Amino acid sequence: MSLRHTPLHSRHVDAGAKMADFGGWEMPIEYAGTVAEHTAVREAVGIFDVSHMGKLAIHGPGAAAWLNTVLANDLDRIAAGQAQYSMLLNDAGGVIDDLIVYRWSDDGVFVIPNAANAGAVLDVLRARVPESIEIDDQHLTHGIIAVQGPRSAQLLDSLGLPTDHDYMSMTMTRWQDSPVVVCRTGYTGEHGYELVAPNGVLGPLWDALVDAGAPLGLQRAGLGARDTLRTEMGYPLHGQDISPVITPVQALLGWAVGWDKPAFAGRAAVVAEREAGPSRRLRGLLALDRGIPRPHMPVHRPSGDDEPLSGALVGETTSGTFSPTLKQGIALALLDASVAVDDEVVVDVRGRAARFRVVKPPFLQPSTRA
Repeated sequence: MSLRHTPLHSRHVDAGAKMADFGGWEMPIEYAGTVAEHTAVREAVGIFDVSHMGKLAIHGPGAAAWLNTVLANDLDRIAAGQAQYSMLLNDAGGVIDDLIVYRWSDDGVFVIPNAANAGAVLDVLRARVPESIEIDDQHLTHGIIAVQGPRSAQLLDSLGLPTDHDYMSMTMTRWQDSPVVVCRTGYTGEHGYELVAPNGVLGPLWDALVDAGAPLGLQRAGLGARDTLRTEMGYPLHGQDISPVITPVQALLGWAVGWDKPAFAGRAAVVAEREAGPSRRLRGLLALDRGIPRPHMPVHRPSGDDEPLSGALVGETTSGTFSPTLKQGIALALLDASVAVDDEVVVDVRGRAARFRVVKPPFLQPSTRA
Protein backbone atom coordinates (compact mmCIF):
# COMPACT_ATOMS: atom_id res chain seq x y z
CA MET A 1 0.00 0.00 0.00
CA SER A 2 1.21 3.51 -0.76
CA LEU A 3 1.97 5.80 2.16
CA ARG A 4 -0.34 8.65 3.02
CA HIS A 5 0.91 12.23 2.86
CA THR A 6 -0.01 15.18 5.07
CA PRO A 7 -0.92 18.54 3.46
CA LEU A 8 2.63 19.70 4.32
CA HIS A 9 4.45 16.85 2.57
CA SER A 10 5.86 18.89 -0.33
CA ARG A 11 7.18 21.50 2.12
CA HIS A 12 9.09 18.82 4.04
CA VAL A 13 10.61 17.44 0.85
CA ASP A 14 11.55 20.93 -0.38
CA ALA A 15 13.22 21.64 2.97
CA GLY A 16 15.39 18.54 2.58
CA ALA A 17 13.77 16.45 5.29
CA LYS A 18 14.67 12.79 5.65
CA MET A 19 11.34 11.01 5.20
CA ALA A 20 10.21 7.59 6.44
CA ASP A 21 7.13 5.48 7.09
CA PHE A 22 5.42 6.16 10.40
CA GLY A 23 2.06 4.54 11.04
CA GLY A 24 1.34 4.34 7.32
CA TRP A 25 2.28 7.98 6.68
CA GLU A 26 5.43 9.31 5.03
CA MET A 27 6.67 11.70 7.69
CA PRO A 28 9.79 13.84 8.26
CA ILE A 29 12.25 12.14 10.61
CA GLU A 30 14.76 14.98 10.66
CA TYR A 31 15.79 18.15 8.83
CA ALA A 32 18.96 19.67 10.31
CA GLY A 33 19.56 16.63 12.54
CA THR A 34 17.76 15.24 15.56
CA VAL A 35 20.09 16.76 18.16
CA ALA A 36 19.87 20.27 16.66
CA GLU A 37 16.08 20.03 16.45
CA HIS A 38 15.82 18.63 19.98
CA THR A 39 18.00 21.43 21.34
CA ALA A 40 15.96 24.10 19.55
CA VAL A 41 12.79 22.86 21.25
CA ARG A 42 14.44 22.81 24.67
CA GLU A 43 16.06 26.23 24.26
CA ALA A 44 14.04 28.20 21.66
CA VAL A 45 11.20 26.86 19.50
CA GLY A 46 10.52 24.04 17.08
CA ILE A 47 7.58 23.19 14.86
CA PHE A 48 6.36 19.69 14.01
CA ASP A 49 3.89 18.43 11.45
CA VAL A 50 1.69 15.98 13.37
CA SER A 51 -1.17 15.96 10.88
CA HIS A 52 -0.98 12.17 10.74
CA MET A 53 -2.70 12.04 14.12
CA GLY A 54 -6.40 11.16 14.12
CA LYS A 55 -9.10 13.79 14.60
CA LEU A 56 -12.63 12.91 15.73
CA ALA A 57 -15.33 15.52 16.39
CA ILE A 58 -18.10 14.00 18.50
CA HIS A 59 -21.30 15.93 19.03
CA GLY A 60 -24.90 15.42 20.06
CA PRO A 61 -26.95 15.48 23.27
CA GLY A 62 -24.80 14.20 26.13
CA ALA A 63 -21.77 13.46 23.94
CA ALA A 64 -19.31 14.00 26.80
CA ALA A 65 -21.31 11.84 29.21
CA TRP A 66 -21.49 9.02 26.67
CA LEU A 67 -17.76 9.16 25.88
CA ASN A 68 -17.10 9.07 29.62
CA THR A 69 -18.63 5.58 29.75
CA VAL A 70 -16.08 4.37 27.18
CA LEU A 71 -12.72 6.01 27.92
CA ALA A 72 -10.69 5.27 31.04
CA ASN A 73 -10.16 8.75 32.48
CA ASP A 74 -13.01 10.71 34.04
CA LEU A 75 -14.16 13.53 31.76
CA ASP A 76 -16.05 15.05 34.68
CA ARG A 77 -12.66 16.08 36.07
CA ILE A 78 -12.41 18.81 33.43
CA ALA A 79 -14.67 21.67 32.39
CA ALA A 80 -15.58 23.14 29.01
CA GLY A 81 -12.49 24.48 27.24
CA GLN A 82 -10.12 22.00 28.89
CA ALA A 83 -8.21 18.95 27.64
CA GLN A 84 -7.50 15.59 29.21
CA TYR A 85 -5.13 12.67 28.62
CA SER A 86 -7.08 9.41 28.49
CA MET A 87 -7.01 5.86 27.14
CA LEU A 88 -9.28 3.43 25.34
CA LEU A 89 -8.88 -0.03 26.86
CA ASN A 90 -9.76 -3.51 25.69
CA ASP A 91 -11.59 -6.05 27.88
CA ALA A 92 -8.28 -7.34 29.27
CA GLY A 93 -7.28 -3.82 30.35
CA GLY A 94 -4.68 -3.38 27.61
CA VAL A 95 -4.39 -0.01 25.90
CA ILE A 96 -5.96 0.12 22.44
CA ASP A 97 -4.79 3.72 22.28
CA ASP A 98 -3.88 6.69 24.43
CA LEU A 99 -5.35 9.97 23.29
CA ILE A 100 -6.20 13.56 24.14
CA VAL A 101 -9.82 14.59 24.66
CA TYR A 102 -10.85 18.25 24.26
CA ARG A 103 -14.13 19.08 25.97
CA TRP A 104 -15.95 21.94 24.24
CA SER A 105 -19.24 21.42 26.07
CA ASP A 106 -21.49 18.69 27.44
CA ASP A 107 -22.59 18.07 23.86
CA GLY A 108 -19.31 18.44 21.97
CA VAL A 109 -15.87 16.85 22.34
CA PHE A 110 -12.83 16.48 20.09
CA VAL A 111 -10.57 13.43 20.29
CA ILE A 112 -7.04 13.06 18.90
CA PRO A 113 -5.90 9.41 18.70
CA ASN A 114 -2.53 8.20 17.50
CA ALA A 115 -2.11 7.90 13.74
CA ALA A 116 -1.75 4.12 13.53
CA ASN A 117 -4.69 3.55 15.90
CA ALA A 118 -7.11 6.17 14.57
CA GLY A 119 -9.10 3.61 12.60
CA ALA A 120 -9.33 1.19 15.51
CA VAL A 121 -10.50 3.94 17.88
CA LEU A 122 -13.10 5.08 15.36
CA ASP A 123 -14.38 1.52 14.93
CA VAL A 124 -14.76 0.98 18.69
CA LEU A 125 -16.54 4.28 19.22
CA ARG A 126 -18.89 3.81 16.27
CA ALA A 127 -19.82 0.35 17.51
CA ARG A 128 -20.90 1.83 20.84
CA VAL A 129 -22.31 5.26 19.94
CA PRO A 130 -26.06 5.88 20.27
CA GLU A 131 -27.98 7.19 17.25
CA SER A 132 -28.37 10.62 18.86
CA ILE A 133 -24.61 11.27 18.77
CA GLU A 134 -22.56 11.81 15.61
CA ILE A 135 -18.87 11.07 15.11
CA ASP A 136 -17.27 13.22 12.40
CA ASP A 137 -13.99 11.70 11.19
CA GLN A 138 -11.73 14.66 10.30
CA HIS A 139 -8.55 12.61 9.93
CA LEU A 140 -8.02 13.59 6.29
CA THR A 141 -9.66 17.04 6.27
CA HIS A 142 -7.71 18.73 9.07
CA GLY A 143 -4.06 18.94 10.06
CA ILE A 144 -2.08 19.69 13.21
CA ILE A 145 1.06 21.77 13.70
CA ALA A 146 2.84 21.48 17.06
CA VAL A 147 4.71 24.62 18.16
CA GLN A 148 6.91 23.73 21.12
CA GLY A 149 9.56 25.44 23.20
CA PRO A 150 10.15 28.39 25.54
CA ARG A 151 9.65 30.88 22.68
CA SER A 152 6.48 29.25 21.34
CA ALA A 153 4.17 31.89 22.83
CA GLN A 154 6.30 34.67 21.35
CA LEU A 155 6.04 33.03 17.95
CA LEU A 156 2.26 32.64 18.07
CA ASP A 157 1.87 36.19 19.39
CA SER A 158 3.64 37.47 16.29
CA LEU A 159 0.93 35.85 14.15
CA GLY A 160 -1.90 37.22 16.26
CA LEU A 161 -2.80 33.80 17.68
CA PRO A 162 -3.94 33.51 21.32
CA THR A 163 -1.41 32.26 23.88
CA ASP A 164 -2.67 33.23 27.33
CA HIS A 165 -4.78 30.15 28.10
CA ASP A 166 -3.72 27.58 30.68
CA TYR A 167 -1.93 24.29 30.12
CA MET A 168 -4.31 21.53 28.92
CA SER A 169 -6.88 23.96 27.60
CA MET A 170 -7.84 25.26 24.17
CA THR A 171 -9.48 28.17 22.43
CA MET A 172 -10.98 28.75 18.99
CA THR A 173 -9.74 31.60 16.83
CA ARG A 174 -9.49 32.53 13.16
CA TRP A 175 -6.41 32.97 10.99
CA GLN A 176 -6.75 34.13 7.39
CA ASP A 177 -10.52 33.69 7.76
CA SER A 178 -10.15 30.01 8.66
CA PRO A 179 -10.98 28.43 12.04
CA VAL A 180 -7.96 27.38 14.06
CA VAL A 181 -8.06 25.63 17.43
CA VAL A 182 -5.10 26.65 19.58
CA CYS A 183 -4.45 23.94 22.18
CA ARG A 184 -2.00 24.35 25.09
CA THR A 185 -0.82 20.79 24.72
CA GLY A 186 2.17 18.90 23.36
CA TYR A 187 4.45 15.86 23.59
CA THR A 188 7.79 17.46 24.42
CA GLY A 189 7.58 18.61 28.05
CA GLU A 190 8.04 22.24 27.01
CA HIS A 191 5.66 25.18 26.98
CA GLY A 192 3.87 24.68 23.71
CA TYR A 193 0.79 24.64 21.53
CA GLU A 194 -0.90 22.41 18.97
CA LEU A 195 -2.77 24.14 16.14
CA VAL A 196 -5.65 22.22 14.56
CA ALA A 197 -6.78 23.70 11.25
CA PRO A 198 -8.44 22.73 7.95
CA ASN A 199 -6.04 21.41 5.32
CA GLY A 200 -6.51 24.46 3.11
CA VAL A 201 -4.91 26.87 5.57
CA LEU A 202 -2.30 24.51 7.01
CA GLY A 203 0.39 25.27 4.39
CA PRO A 204 0.19 29.08 4.69
CA LEU A 205 0.15 28.74 8.50
CA TRP A 206 3.29 26.57 8.42
CA ASP A 207 5.04 29.06 6.12
CA ALA A 208 4.12 31.98 8.35
CA LEU A 209 5.46 30.17 11.42
CA VAL A 210 8.75 29.35 9.65
CA ASP A 211 9.21 32.96 8.54
CA ALA A 212 8.27 34.57 11.86
CA GLY A 213 10.27 32.02 13.83
CA ALA A 214 13.58 32.54 12.05
CA PRO A 215 14.72 35.39 14.37
CA LEU A 216 13.70 33.27 17.38
CA GLY A 217 15.94 30.34 16.49
CA LEU A 218 13.14 28.17 15.13
CA GLN A 219 13.91 24.75 13.73
CA ARG A 220 11.59 22.54 11.74
CA ALA A 221 11.60 19.33 13.76
CA GLY A 222 10.96 15.75 12.76
CA LEU A 223 9.77 12.65 14.53
CA GLY A 224 13.32 11.79 15.61
CA ALA A 225 13.46 14.81 17.90
CA ARG A 226 9.87 14.23 18.97
CA ASP A 227 10.94 10.80 20.20
CA THR A 228 14.01 11.96 22.14
CA LEU A 229 12.03 14.83 23.67
CA ARG A 230 9.14 12.63 24.82
CA THR A 231 11.50 9.95 26.15
CA GLU A 232 13.28 12.52 28.35
CA MET A 233 9.84 13.30 29.79
CA GLY A 234 8.93 9.64 30.26
CA TYR A 235 5.88 10.07 28.02
CA PRO A 236 4.74 6.66 26.75
CA LEU A 237 4.66 5.74 23.08
CA HIS A 238 1.86 3.43 22.04
CA GLY A 239 3.11 0.20 20.57
CA GLN A 240 6.18 0.28 22.80
CA ASP A 241 5.58 1.50 26.37
CA ILE A 242 1.84 0.84 26.28
CA SER A 243 -0.06 -1.52 23.99
CA PRO A 244 -3.05 -3.86 23.87
CA VAL A 245 -1.07 -6.21 26.15
CA ILE A 246 0.32 -3.51 28.49
CA THR A 247 -2.16 -2.02 30.97
CA PRO A 248 -2.30 1.43 32.60
CA VAL A 249 -1.54 -0.24 35.94
CA GLN A 250 1.68 -1.72 34.57
CA ALA A 251 2.59 1.56 32.83
CA LEU A 252 2.02 3.56 36.04
CA LEU A 253 -0.76 5.54 34.35
CA GLY A 254 -3.29 5.00 37.10
CA TRP A 255 -3.55 8.78 37.49
CA ALA A 256 -5.28 8.79 34.08
CA VAL A 257 -7.97 6.28 35.12
CA GLY A 258 -11.30 7.29 36.62
CA TRP A 259 -11.30 4.62 39.31
CA ASP A 260 -14.53 5.88 40.85
CA LYS A 261 -16.49 5.73 37.60
CA PRO A 262 -19.05 2.92 37.53
CA ALA A 263 -18.27 1.90 33.96
CA PHE A 264 -15.67 2.17 31.21
CA ALA A 265 -14.16 -0.30 28.77
CA GLY A 266 -11.74 -2.66 30.54
CA ARG A 267 -12.70 -1.49 34.04
CA ALA A 268 -13.06 -4.93 35.65
CA ALA A 269 -9.62 -6.04 34.44
CA VAL A 270 -7.68 -2.98 35.58
CA VAL A 271 -9.48 -2.77 38.93
CA ALA A 272 -8.59 -6.41 39.61
CA GLU A 273 -4.96 -5.86 38.59
CA ARG A 274 -4.71 -2.75 40.72
CA GLU A 275 -6.00 -4.63 43.78
CA ALA A 276 -3.71 -7.62 43.22
CA GLY A 277 -0.69 -5.53 42.22
CA PRO A 278 0.91 -5.75 38.77
CA SER A 279 3.57 -8.35 38.01
CA ARG A 280 5.60 -5.74 36.10
CA ARG A 281 5.97 -1.97 36.08
CA LEU A 282 7.25 0.63 33.62
CA ARG A 283 10.40 2.26 35.01
CA GLY A 284 13.07 4.64 33.83
CA LEU A 285 16.68 3.58 33.28
CA LEU A 286 19.58 6.04 33.47
CA ALA A 287 22.95 4.94 32.05
CA LEU A 288 25.87 4.62 34.45
CA ASP A 289 28.34 4.15 31.59
CA ARG A 290 28.38 4.70 27.83
CA GLY A 291 25.56 2.34 26.93
CA ILE A 292 22.86 3.65 24.60
CA PRO A 293 19.73 1.51 24.89
CA ARG A 294 17.14 0.79 22.23
CA PRO A 295 13.73 -0.89 22.48
CA HIS A 296 13.47 -4.63 23.21
CA MET A 297 16.83 -5.07 24.91
CA PRO A 298 16.93 -7.61 27.79
CA VAL A 299 17.36 -6.25 31.31
CA HIS A 300 19.12 -8.37 33.95
CA ARG A 301 19.99 -8.12 37.61
CA PRO A 302 23.73 -7.70 38.24
CA SER A 303 25.32 -11.16 38.33
CA GLY A 304 28.17 -10.48 40.73
CA ASP A 305 30.53 -12.65 38.71
CA ASP A 306 32.60 -12.54 35.53
CA GLU A 307 29.52 -13.04 33.34
CA PRO A 308 27.71 -9.69 33.67
CA LEU A 309 24.74 -10.83 31.56
CA SER A 310 24.19 -14.05 33.52
CA GLY A 311 22.04 -12.42 36.18
CA ALA A 312 18.31 -13.09 36.35
CA LEU A 313 16.27 -11.64 33.50
CA VAL A 314 13.91 -9.02 34.97
CA GLY A 315 12.40 -7.37 31.90
CA GLU A 316 13.18 -5.51 28.71
CA THR A 317 13.49 -1.96 27.47
CA THR A 318 10.45 -0.54 25.69
CA SER A 319 11.96 2.79 24.58
CA GLY A 320 15.60 3.82 24.55
CA THR A 321 17.76 6.60 23.22
CA PHE A 322 20.68 8.94 23.83
CA SER A 323 19.45 11.99 25.72
CA PRO A 324 20.78 15.12 23.96
CA THR A 325 20.07 17.14 27.13
CA LEU A 326 21.65 14.81 29.69
CA LYS A 327 24.34 13.50 27.32
CA GLN A 328 23.75 9.92 28.44
CA GLY A 329 21.61 6.91 27.62
CA ILE A 330 18.06 6.72 28.93
CA ALA A 331 15.31 4.17 28.58
CA LEU A 332 11.86 3.13 29.65
CA ALA A 333 11.59 -0.53 30.59
CA LEU A 334 8.96 -3.00 31.74
CA LEU A 335 10.55 -4.61 34.79
CA ASP A 336 9.54 -7.24 37.29
CA ALA A 337 7.64 -5.69 40.19
CA SER A 338 10.43 -6.74 42.56
CA VAL A 339 12.83 -4.26 40.91
CA ALA A 340 12.81 -1.00 42.87
CA VAL A 341 13.76 2.59 42.12
CA ASP A 342 17.51 3.13 42.71
CA ASP A 343 18.33 -0.52 42.00
CA GLU A 344 21.13 -1.16 39.53
CA VAL A 345 20.41 -3.34 36.50
CA VAL A 346 22.35 -4.50 33.46
CA VAL A 347 21.05 -4.02 29.92
CA ASP A 348 22.19 -6.27 27.10
CA VAL A 349 23.18 -3.62 24.54
CA ARG A 350 23.88 -5.75 21.46
CA GLY A 351 25.78 -8.32 23.49
CA ARG A 352 27.60 -5.85 25.72
CA ALA A 353 26.64 -5.37 29.36
CA ALA A 354 25.75 -1.76 30.22
CA ARG A 355 24.94 -0.65 33.76
CA PHE A 356 21.83 1.44 34.47
CA ARG A 357 20.15 2.85 37.55
CA VAL A 358 16.40 2.40 37.90
CA VAL A 359 14.68 5.79 38.25
CA LYS A 360 11.20 7.24 38.26
CA PRO A 361 10.55 9.31 35.12
CA PRO A 362 10.68 12.06 34.00
CA PHE A 363 14.40 12.32 33.42
CA LEU A 364 14.02 16.14 33.24
CA GLN A 365 11.57 18.42 34.99
CA PRO A 366 8.85 19.46 32.50
CA SER A 367 8.28 23.10 31.61
CA THR A 368 4.76 22.63 30.25
CA ARG A 369 3.21 25.00 32.80
CA ALA A 370 5.93 27.62 32.58
